[in-house]
Amino acid sequence: MTDNTVSSTARVLGAGLRALLVLTLVCGVIYPLAVTGVAQALFSDKANGSEIKDQEGRVVGSSLIGQRYDLPPKDGEEAPAPDLRWFQPRPSNGLGSNSVNTQYSLILSGATNRSGDNEELIQWVKDAKAAVVEDNSTATYKVRAADVPADAVTSSGSGLDPDISPAYAKLQVHRVAERNSLDVKEVEDLVAEHTTGRLLGFMGEPRVNVLELNTALGDLARD
Repeated sequence: MTDNTVSSTARVLGAGLRALLVLTLVCGVIYPLAVTGVAQALFSDKANGSEIKDQEGRVVGSSLIGQRYDLPPKDGEEAPAPDLRWFQPRPSNGLGSNSVNTQYSLILSGATNRSGDNEELIQWVKDAKAAVVEDNSTATYKVRAADVPADAVTSSGSGLDPDISPAYAKLQVHRVAERNSLDVKEVEDLVAEHTTGRLLGFMGEPRVNVLELNTALGDLARD
């Protein structure tokens, strides 16, 4: 009886070990390699994080996550000033700060969580509109408050929207051209080239990816 018990136990352990090895090989090696191979073969750009590279081949970010274009903050400055050489993204008032592990600087997603009649939100919008009018008016081009689109003064639900409307991009053209010593037509053409239409012709809204546009602008300004 004892010998049979030991033999039975050994068979069970052997079967369990073989199953463990087979499942480890299939699920831990073959399946990940197969999925990675298919992803790299068919969707390499998305599988690698939708990276955007500059003219020199350096990765400058992801087309899926918005970035800010600010000047280095000055001492005592609550918020850094925008670097007006570049196209500016949507406001990101909803973004929080990493207070849990301050060793790392993290991008935290979040909305403003304020209702449309909230006084603080209304003041944010008024201040943002005034700043957009002031920043984008040049000696030869004056921006009117009525010309400022909604996405120029409100953040997205995540605060990480990588896109702006074509209207907001066009509103910034004269300022960007002046700051980079470029012809207005050159910058207008750049915006047109980086404007994406509605998906399948009817879904969503036309949009401009700010990182892609600014990467192309940087390449154009260097040429």
